[in-house]
Amino acid sequence: MVSTEGLMPVEGMQKTVLRSWKAPIALAIFTALYGLLLVAAPREGVTTFRLSTQADAIQLPDLVVPVMPTAWICFALLVLLTIASFALVRLGGRSPLWIVIAYILIGVFGFLTWAAAGAAIPVTGLLAGSLTLAIPLIYGALGGVIGERAGVVNIAIEGQLLAGAFTAAIVATITRQPILGLFAAAFAGILVAAVLAAFAIRYLVDQVIVGVVLNVLVAGLTSFLYSQVLQPNAAQLNAPPRFPRIPIPILSEIPVIGPVFFRQTILVYLMYVAVALVYVGMFHTRWGLRLRAVGEHPQAADTVGIKVNPTRFWNVILAGAIAGIGGTVFTIGNGIAFNKEMTAGAGFIALAAVIFGQWDPIKATLAALLFGFASSLQNTLSVIGSPVPSEFMLMLPYLVTIFVVAGVVGKSRAPAADGKPYIKG
Repeated sequence: MVSTEGLMPVEGMQKTVLRSWKAPIALAIFTALYGLLLVAAPREGVTTFRLSTQADAIQLPDLVVPVMPTAWICFALLVLLTIASFALVRLGGRSPLWIVIAYILIGVFGFLTWAAAGAAIPVTGLLAGSLTLAIPLIYGALGGVIGERAGVVNIAIEGQLLAGAFTAAIVATITRQPILGLFAAAFAGILVAAVLAAFAIRYLVDQVIVGVVLNVLVAGLTSFLYSQVLQPNAAQLNAPPRFPRIPIPILSEIPVIGPVFFRQTILVYLMYVAVALVYVGMFHTRWGLRLRAVGEHPQAADTVGIKVNPTRFWNVILAGAIAGIGGTVFTIGNGIAFNKEMTAGAGFIALAAVIFGQWDPIKATLAALLFGFASSLQNTLSVIGSPVPSEFMLMLPYLVTIFVVAGVVGKSRAPAADGKPYIKG
């Protein structure tokens, strides 16, 4: 809900302040729901948060907290954050990001305390699972950020992830070399992106329609090939090896952080590099300046000698390669055979992360991590026997997506020329 409330005088001038009430209203609704949960279903006992595993060199003691006192303290903090959000929107027009982050952290801690009453939550396992589930989302979100910053809406992230997973499984199985599967996945993502770029940039077809058609095409093609080719020859074509985990000395021994971030496969370490390179390149290099120029004001970019459509084309190709690499997580990343539509909508959640992250690589990565955490939380609560209905747990990642995009993202402006074809002349 966005409304304009009056004119505020500033040094004799009249300045219109656009206030976005979406974030505080969303926080108020979820705070009320959380309070109703505590009133309607109080739980007794204590909740244990296990901060270390038996393999850790440094052992941290378990964190044991009483359920209801901790849950009510978290509720009080959520109320204060909601009030602060309303006040800051009233004064400055928007709710700052730190309030949303603090709200999510406190809310998750309070909900976990309530849901796991009488049980123990393996914090390291929960966070490691979150990162693993977020990796394809991060790769997809990086591809989405690059494509949309260049002015092309990349709805086809789902198809690029699926094509990458399919190709990586076959090539890695045949060659027994996961690294070759990685390159094959990037190439598959490039092929899907090339079709998107050709139709959207050269033939001026609606970009959203092309993206949807590509998703359906890739899903149908891979499902057909899976049934007709992979299933009858599973041992020869669909038994991919996995990337080994590579612990980083010293860093991998840091409590909690080490096992989560530094006992990972090459796909995770490559993701760290990709996020850093895309961020630095986008905001601190000539390539990034040209990329943003053709997405914000292609006419102005054209007048200074930037070739708008070729710049868009090659950046969409780059975005496809990155998203294709993300697809490898579903197969060779975990040593799992390819299956029909195994990406399960990850491309669309990655697209939501792009919007939630306001087309910024770092913010989009944080958004993808949040969605990965929601999926990991679903698995963890199911294992420990939480009273939360299983149907709700299956919906949790998608509910979080709706919550952050429709509720707390506030005013978010896409690149001005995003989705608009450029015709020279």
